[in-house]
This record gives sequence, C-alpha cells and structure tokens, in this order.
Amino acid sequence: MCTTCGCQEGNLYIEGDEHNPHSAFRSAPFAPAARPTMKITGVKTDNFSPTAAENGDLHYGHGAAGTHAPGMSQRRMLEVEIDVLDKNNRIAAHNRARFTARHQLVLNLVSSPGSGKTTLLTETLTRLNARVPCAVIEGDQQTVNDAARIRETGTPAIQVNTGKGCHLDAQMIADAAPRLPLADNGILFIENVGNLVCPASFDLGERHKVAVLSVTEGEDKPLKYPHMFAAASIMLLNKIDLLPYLKFDVEKCLAYAREVNPSIEVFLVSATSGEGMDRWLDWLETQRCA
Repeated sequence: MCTTCGCQEGNLYIEGDEHNPHSAFRSAPFAPAARPTMKITGVKTDNFSPTAAENGDLHYGHGAAGTHAPGMSQRRMLEVEIDVLDKNNRIAAHNRARFTARHQLVLNLVSSPGSGKTTLLTETLTRLNARVPCAVIEGDQQTVNDAARIRETGTPAIQVNTGKGCHLDAQMIADAAPRLPLADNGILFIENVGNLVCPASFDLGERHKVAVLSVTEGEDKPLKYPHMFAAASIMLLNKIDLLPYLKFDVEKCLAYAREVNPSIEVFLVSATSGEGMDRWLDWLETQRCA
C-alpha cells in the first residue's frame, strides 16, 4: 500500500496554485514530519516470504504489515506506515473539527475507475442544487476534466491532481477545502482518486466513506477489496439500469458486502434512469440535518 511503497511522494497540484496544471514543477508533495522510530516488538526484521498455497498461489498480505515491499522487513514497513498514518490522522482530526463546527456534511466517495462515480455525483448535484449548498473536491492523478464537469452543474469545485499519488490525504483536503465557498450546513463531496486499495487507509476528516460499486464490475468486489468496504459506512450499487443485460447477482453482492462489513448501508441507484436516487437524496438530507 502507499503507506509503505512511497507513491505519496508524487507531485501534488491543487487547482489555482499556478496557471499550468500539467507542469512538472508543482507544489511540494506532502511529507510526514520526522520523528523517532517507533519500537515495535514481536515482529522480525527478516525479509518477508509469501505464503504459498498447495495449488501454487502466492499470498503477500499475510505478514504482520499486511503487505510487502522488496527489501523491507515487516517491522520496518509497520514503522513507516505508522509514521505516515499518524501524521495524516492528526490533520484529519483537525479537518473534522472544522467541518463539525460549521455543521457541514463531508462525504469521501471512493471506487475503482469506471464505476460511474462522477456521473452519479453530477446527477446528485443537479438534483440538490436548488435545495442544498454543495461543493466538491475532485481527486485525480491528472487533468481538471472532472472538476469542469462538476462546475457545469453550478456547483463550486476544485481539482486536486495527485501526480504519481494514488489517493487523497488529509493535508490535501486541508489545503483545498478553504478555497471553496461552502456555506454552513452544506455538503462537501470529496471524490477520491479511482482506487479501491490505498484510500481505505487515509482518513480525510469525512463523516462517511461512500463506496461506489457498479454492476459491471462483478459481485465479488467487496471480497476482493475488503479493507475499503470495511471502512465504508455506505455502498452505492450503481448502474442498476444495466442489470437486465448482465449476469450480476445483486443478493450475492449484498451478502458479500455484509460479510466484510455487517453494518454497511446499501443503496441501489442509477444515475441514468434515476432509479433509487430519491432514497439516496433523502439519506443525504437526513445526514445533513443530523
């Protein structure tokens, strides 16, 4: 995961920092503050070997760190991960306190690429626009395309390009959120980079992680990416208008999601047909007023 592999060191660009969003020279990447190495006992310094199943399958996630990086021991990986996440979590707590003080509902939308997350978000904003103040932070590795799509709905949006980074972090939100004119009692949607792995570990200060899964991806996605669905409190099963044309078992998908996270709340939606959107919007209004 990027807590250990170093991909968070990619160049960061927040829209408005400079005129050229594709320049190789961008604002400095977020780096955790240096601190003494933590003492982790009971974890060996030896290099890690994967678990081999009888059929020859290799499993690299069974070590103490839950992941693997060439040349790094499991203990060193844990030290690096704790250092990165500790700094991130402190910034996330500050973000959360600021959002709570202004009674703003903040949602972190996560999914794999192609789930229809941006289309679902634009449809949500179009329906909310006259009723609820909203703003959006858009996360992508490159381009400002999605932020432009959001602005077409009349909603203020700011693009955060992560460069080589594969997720947003709390510092990026701390930098981007004050640039948005979001009123008190409004909703801030954070559309994370399309990735079902690394965003699971990074708290941004949101109230809820919302996992978007489309019926074109396969019903076993929650089992393949359990950390994300365990971290999410909401799952939006998207593109249900395509169900007549696919071999997708909805009940099996919901069972898999609840196997990973028994308390996850699920909404079946289609941004294209509008099916399920009213229930999703009712939930947003309930959360906003909570």
